[in-house]
Amino acid sequence: MAKRSARTVARPPVRAMEITDDGSEPTLLYLVGRIDRVVRRAIGTVLKAQGLSVNQYTTLSVLYRRSGLSNAQLARRSLVSPQSMNEVLLTLEERGLVRRRAHPEHGRILQARLTAKGRSLLARCDSEVQQVEARMVSGLGNQDRAALRDALLCGIRSLQGGFRE
Repeated sequence: MAKRSARTVARPPVRAMEITDDGSEPTLLYLVGRIDRVVRRAIGTVLKAQGLSVNQYTTLSVLYRRSGLSNAQLARRSLVSPQSMNEVLLTLEERGLVRRRAHPEHGRILQARLTAKGRSLLARCDSEVQQVEARMVSGLGNQDRAALRDALLCGIRSLQGGFRE
């Protein structure tokens, strides 16, 4: 019997055909949509214990990486409508997790920033979310994880959904 490397988890291979009822292989778009829903549900479960929704967590994460964004910029980066983002920001502001101030040159634009309380909560949530990601890829070795990351980034860029505005 061949010796397994430390990076390989002993699991039977998953065949795409096992997922469908009609015997046909699911499309990649279906699988991407399915993983999105499964990941959102898993993340939502761990965030609920911290009193956050997935959209609120995403907003905190985006603001941590790029402070001072407007409502519209946050909405684009968080993949929600400007109206939904406004509701998310109001809730985060009421909880003292985010502070908004008028842009120095454009008074009608409110720039959002994390508060110390927001950064602290985000750090606790990040740990939980990282555990969800670790569970998701637990059956993959390092090379397969890198290949998955590269493939997902390629798909995002091909559809002009990059991370830069």
